[in-house]
Amino acid sequence: MAISHVVMAGVLLLVLGLLYLLVASRGRSGAYKLAAGVAVAASLLLVWGNLAVGFIGSEDNPMNLLYGAVLAVGFVGAVLAKLQPQGMAKAMFATALTQFAVPFVALLIKQPELTMGVLWVIVLNTVFAGLWVAAGFLFRRAGLAGADLGRQVA
Repeated sequence: MAISHVVMAGVLLLVLGLLYLLVASRGRSGAYKLAAGVAVAASLLLVWGNLAVGFIGSEDNPMNLLYGAVLAVGFVGAVLAKLQPQGMAKAMFATALTQFAVPFVALLIKQPELTMGVLWVIVLNTVFAGLWVAAGFLFRRAGLAGADLGRQVA
C-alpha cells in the first residue's frame, strides 16, 4: 500500500473519530451514542470501500461519485436537525433512501447490461441503507426516551 493511501486512511479515521465525538457528545442516552456510532461507521465503510475498490465497477468509475450525495444528505440533514434526535432520525432515513437510490440512478445514467455484478451492487447498497435505517431508528428511540424523561420530570 502506498504511503498516500496510509495517510488518507489515517486522515479519514481521524476526521470520522472526531465527528463521532462531536455528535455523540450531544446525546446523553446510549441509544443516541450508538446511533451516532452506526452512522459514523457507515460513513467510514462507505468512503473507505469506495476509495479502495469502488462499489460500482472499479474505484476509477465516475459513477462512484454518486455516493457523495449520500454523505451530503446525511451531513446537511444533521446540520438542519441541529443534532437533535428526532431530526437526526429523519436525516438518517433520508440518507438511507439516497443510498438505496444510487445504483438505480447509475443504472439510468450508464444503462449497463444487467449482470450478477449489478445485482451485487444493489444488495451492497441495500445493506448500507439498512445501516442508515438502523441509525435512524436508534436516533428516534433516543428522542422518544428524552420525551418520556421530560414528561416524567414535568
